[in-house]
Amino acid sequence: MDKIKMSTPLVEMDGDEMTRILWQMIKDELLTPFIDLNTEYYDLGLEHRNETNDQVTVDSAEATKKYGVAVKCATITPNAARMTEYNLKEMWKSPNGTIRAMLDGTVFRAPIIVKGIEPCVKNWKKPITIARHAYGDVYKASEMKIPGPGKCELVYTAEDGTETRELIHNFTGAGVIQGQHNLCDSIESFARSCFTYALDTNQDLWFATKDTISKKYDHTFKDIFQEIYEKEFEEKFKAAGITYFYTLIDDAVARVMKAEGGFIWACKNYDGDVMSDMVSSAFGSLAMMTSVLVSPHGYYEYEAAHGTVQRHYYKHLKGEETSTNSVATIFAWTGALRKRGELDHNQALCDFADKLEAACIKTIEDGKMTKDLALITTNPSPTVLNSENFIKAIRETLEQSL
Repeated sequence: MDKIKMSTPLVEMDGDEMTRILWQMIKDELLTPFIDLNTEYYDLGLEHRNETNDQVTVDSAEATKKYGVAVKCATITPNAARMTEYNLKEMWKSPNGTIRAMLDGTVFRAPIIVKGIEPCVKNWKKPITIARHAYGDVYKASEMKIPGPGKCELVYTAEDGTETRELIHNFTGAGVIQGQHNLCDSIESFARSCFTYALDTNQDLWFATKDTISKKYDHTFKDIFQEIYEKEFEEKFKAAGITYFYTLIDDAVARVMKAEGGFIWACKNYDGDVMSDMVSSAFGSLAMMTSVLVSPHGYYEYEAAHGTVQRHYYKHLKGEETSTNSVATIFAWTGALRKRGELDHNQALCDFADKLEAACIKTIEDGKMTKDLALITTNPSPTVLNSENFIKAIRETLEQSL
């Protein structure tokens, strides 16, 4: 068969460790044999980020603004151990945080549902989509270690030079402080993205913070959501037969555990990071969750919701066999290819993305899967495949459908 043509490039952001190995396997086995793949490539591996003083991350985000659609491999956010391991110039910030801040918008994460992989929470019958704010909070925080007694304050200096001060703490000994911020424009974009996505997918929307404790910071989120809902979306929600409600984050957790799913749960940046891992793991596997950053400016960035699978990578380096689940990374590619196809009116590309996703699900439902799924499947006799053979099994299923 002739390869599918692409008129506009995807922005391709390569990553780190085991997901980088899977990235190449996916391209070799599942993409380039069928598509005349057209990408603008950026190496976001930690070594190259270090060489470019992280400029490559900024460049990849700018390219996403230019072309509209990106696909990203999982990347390392360095800690002290990584500083030594990679001989880094400095402890570079999270690439995801940098890209999300530059693109603005909201990260929507939803589990991939497969027969035979049952949720740990037995009453979950439908997917739960986490809508994660993609700017600020702890991901843009400034931090300081306090060596001894002294006073710490928040200080706002207006353009006219006047100051407003708020005491943080009178330290009587050593400690640590952290300063977080957010932007009303970004919170408004977050709110509109969530309300619009709820209407597009015909799902109820929940939003939760801790405004009883954070009476200014979190309360601002609550107020902006409510104001935009009442002014712009309330009548549309009523017409669609869906609801929006706000609750405290601890109450939301309790409600989620008793719900059947089928709704969007909007969270601040850190809450969304943690809760998306909880939801994906409870639905089956961290490697079975889609993730897309949707910007109100019309940019889309698709990625897996999990990390770089460091433990498997070290086994791979030793020549040991791994059984790493590549489904979320494959779905990052299919999501980006489908969106590229939609924007370019390339139906063949959209159809291919649909068939590749269906091939992933059918392969697992036929009993061929990686170890993480074999440990939890209700299938009585699964076939456990290594990383490479699982991707090859998906290719076999895909070729049958093509």
